[in-house]
Amino acid sequence: MDVDIKQVEFAYGDEDFRLQIPELKLATGSHTAFVGPSGSGKTTLLRLLAGITQPQSGAIQIGDHPLHTLSDSNRRAFRIKHIGFVFQDFRLIEYLNVRENLRIPYRLNEALNLTAEVNTRLESLAHELQLAAKLDAAIDTLSQGELQRAAIGRALLPKPELILADEPTGNLDPSNKSRILDLLFTQASVNDATL
Repeated sequence: MDVDIKQVEFAYGDEDFRLQIPELKLATGSHTAFVGPSGSGKTTLLRLLAGITQPQSGAIQIGDHPLHTLSDSNRRAFRIKHIGFVFQDFRLIEYLNVRENLRIPYRLNEALNLTAEVNTRLESLAHELQLAAKLDAAIDTLSQGELQRAAIGRALLPKPELILADEPTGNLDPSNKSRILDLLFTQASVNDATL
């Protein structure tokens, strides 16, 4: 899915932080990394691209959808259907097991149908993430790396057209980092998703 940002400005209340993006274009299927020091706006940019945060001015177009003009509920529905977001703080629901957390997008949006094919994909993805033995485990029993992998699985399961990953390997050891990056790139390529 193409991404097109024009003249976007965002600031947090009275804080000194201000993010200004005159123009940014990402082609469908491209892989892009936003690199910079802590506090430079990387997470804010991803939240703007996901429609979680709205800019004070400017335009954000994701595919054919002008995100900046959609209502909160329409942005949420669009995000659940089209965007896989790997949050830095995981955002897993503690009272659900791993399998149920991976299925959350299907519970939140009626446009996504939880079918036998989705359940088969869930099992395959869990195997690739080395979570197959943990699918029925409670979230509070997982290591930081397992939590990270569960968050990645939740983002990838619906085959999103845009994958936004906020430090997706931050809690992983070197061997898992390489494997997870390969998985993200492979899943993006298979689905022609922008990463």
